[in-house]
Parts: sequence; C-alpha cells; structure tokens
Amino acid sequence: MNKKIENRRLLIIEDDPGLQSQLKWCFDDEEILLCDNEKDALAHLRRSEPQVVTLDLGLPPDPGGSSVGFKILEQISSLAPRTKVIVITGREEKENAVKAIGNGAYDFYQKPIDADILKFVVNRAFRLYELEEKNRELEKSNTESPIAGLITSSPEMLTLCRTVERVANTDATALILGETGTGKELIARALHGFSGRKEQNFSPINCAAIPENLLESELFGYEKGAFTGANTDKKGKIEHANGGTLFLDEIGDMPMSLQAKMLRFLQERTIQPLGSHKDIPVDVRIVCATHRDLETMIAEGSFREDLYYRLSEIVLNLPALIERDGDALILARAFLNRFSQEQGRALKGFTEEAIQSIESYNWPGNIRELENKIKRASIMAEGNKISAQDLGIRPNKETEASLPLNLKNVREEAEKKAITRALMQTEYNMAKTAKLLGVTRPTLYTLANKYQLNAPKGSDSDSSDL
Repeated sequence: MNKKIENRRLLIIEDDPGLQSQLKWCFDDEEILLCDNEKDALAHLRRSEPQVVTLDLGLPPDPGGSSVGFKILEQISSLAPRTKVIVITGREEKENAVKAIGNGAYDFYQKPIDADILKFVVNRAFRLYELEEKNRELEKSNTESPIAGLITSSPEMLTLCRTVERVANTDATALILGETGTGKELIARALHGFSGRKEQNFSPINCAAIPENLLESELFGYEKGAFTGANTDKKGKIEHANGGTLFLDEIGDMPMSLQAKMLRFLQERTIQPLGSHKDIPVDVRIVCATHRDLETMIAEGSFREDLYYRLSEIVLNLPALIERDGDALILARAFLNRFSQEQGRALKGFTEEAIQSIESYNWPGNIRELENKIKRASIMAEGNKISAQDLGIRPNKETEASLPLNLKNVREEAEKKAITRALMQTEYNMAKTAKLLGVTRPTLYTLANKYQLNAPKGSDSDSSDL
C-alpha cells in the first residue's frame, strides 16, 4: 500500500457495494470516506471536510432516478462550495451529467469505471482545489512579501520576479521601464521589500505630478525663510528616505534644470536643502521608473546622458499586458473576485464572449485599464456573469505576420494555445473543455499530458497581483 498523501480526503457516495469496492481500490493514496445515503454523506461533509467527492446520482430511495443525487449536490454546493464534486453517471445519463455541471459539479465520469482515467480526473480535482486554497491564503494573508499582490502566469513576468529577488538586496540604482499602468511602483516596492532596507522608509515621488517650481523643494527640502511661505524647516523626500528607498516615478519628466542637481546628489550622496549651504549626507537606494524612451530623449537633448547612466545600473523592462500571455484573464478573474466581495454581489465569472473579448483586446491602458473595466462591469452587470457588453470593449483583430513558418511547430503551438485557452475559459473543467474543443475526454487527457497542462501555472513566489 502506498503512503497516503497528507490531508487528501476523498468522499465516495455510492450505494452499489461492488462499485464501492472498485472505487476504493482505485484510490489508495488518499484517505477514503464511504457512504451510500444522503444523511451519512452530509455527516462526512461536515465532520471530515473532504476536498473531492465522487457522487452517484442514483441513490435510495430513488435509485432509478436522480433526485437524491441532485439534492446532495445542491447541499454540497451550499455547505462546501469549494469542494470538487465529480458526478458518476451511466452511459445513457448524459443530460443529467450536463445538468449536474450546470448545478455546480466540477466534472462528470461515465460508467464503466476505467481506473486510470478516473484517477486522472480525481487527481486534477485535488490539484485544482489545492491551488485555489493556496491562492486564497495568499490573498487573505498580511504577508510582507513585496510581490504578494502580483498575479501572473506568464514566463516574462516570472523571469522578472526572479530578477527582482536577485538584485533587490544591493544598493545598485534600478531603472524600471514600462508602459503606463503596468505596475512599475509595485516592482519598485518589491525591490525595497526584498532588500535589507525594508524596515526603513519607502519614499515615492511622481516627477510628472508636481509643478517644476515645487519639485526641487519636494526632493531636497528647504530651510525656514528660503522663499516666501517657508515658515519652518522641511525635510525633502530624499532625506525622508534616509536608510531606505527613494522611488522617482516618471523620471523622464524631470526638468533639465533639476537633472544636474540630481546627478550631483547621485555622485556625492549629499544634499543641500533650499536656503542652506550645509551638505547633509544621505544613505538611500534609488529606484526610478518611466514610460518614456530615455535614449530617444537623450538624442533629442531633453534628458542628460550622464544622469541616464547613473540611473540605469540595473534596468528592469516591465512587459505590457498584451505581451503577458494568459495574464489578462487571470487578472480579470482576480479583480472580479475582489469587486464582487466589496460590492456584496454573487458574480460567478464571465460569459464566453466576455472571455474572448478580454483575451483579444490589446489593453492600451494595461492592468490599470483592465482593473477599471472589471470594476465598472461588476457594478453594471445585470446577470450573475460579466458579459462582453458589460466590459464595453471591442476585441482587436489578430495579426499573423509574426507566425513561425515550420508547420509542425505551428500546429503544436496552436494546439497547445487552444487547449490552454479552453482550460482557462472552463476553469479547468475537463468535461466542459473537451466539449468546447470538440474532442473526447481521453483525447484531452492525452493532449494535456503531452503539453504538461495538468495544472495552471503559478509564479515562483506564488505572488499574485499587479
């Protein structure tokens, strides 16, 4: 007998003793709970909290029908909505199986029992349950992890996360490049949070949001009497960040007159507040960000080349949302869950048309635009699912200009993407995915194994959100 997998509990609800034995024999790695009636099933559910349930719809006192099975499914959905229910049906009960999926079942399996396939289905249910629990724990925790809010599954962002972890505990000046709305400040806070300076101040300032005549005093501070209205001494953002991290957002909008003074500070690590002739030493790590093309600005004479090289000891390129394959839908679901809770609404996801719109839209405003669209849609939606009309976006036509020419690679890449999209649209429900793709479930299992799509991808830090 293999060692039991810790904390995996499978409840088998079946009235046929022969099938009970067969099902129990299929699963020797999990803790097995057996019952054959509604009362015992609910008792197990409350007492043992199984993560996965296999449910035969035809139970006494209605063994030839499905009323008892559907009643149990309804109660499981109410008492333990996170539990994954796999409905076991006969070959002639496809209509009931589809109805069960609509009533909250995770998947269905038709008799006769094939041990390998059923084990695959149950194991996927356990993995999905565990992944969802982990995500919920991350969302609820008050962890100090700097990328705790980062939601991603794209290789580009996972690579960036690993880079942030490697360079965070240095004093090298970092420059974060990325379009507006991609989450540059989140990455800056991650650099601070992973560093030895995390207990000290993180001091952000937006160079584009402060008038030119005030930006210098905001950065360097001033002494009493330095100018009209300076009635007291005031520390600037740089001195306030002493021992910690100064985040200069939109550094590309810093006026040329101030760039020279910033360069002097970076070289000497001292500041002079306005109205003072005294140098104040400051120990601070500098992180900058901009959506602008600084190299083009240097060529045009609007940004100092020597300052650029001081700021760009480490450059982090933050990809646009459209370049983060699969992340738009993952982020959309996370935002919908949050806004549903905030607004007290029972929104259950997106319609198929809405999913297609989210995946095909180019998101010029990136994550900020996506968040705003989902918030609006969660307010305006009349049904329990967000529609494409609620989102108010029009999908963009896909270009084929950059497709590779090797036909075998094209076919495999297209097949993998199609399966991945279908799995995400159905939230990894194998029965719905097979139907959506127009293949049998055994074929889908084979393809899922081929492309290693047995579970949604997650980040190295299990973080979740820009």
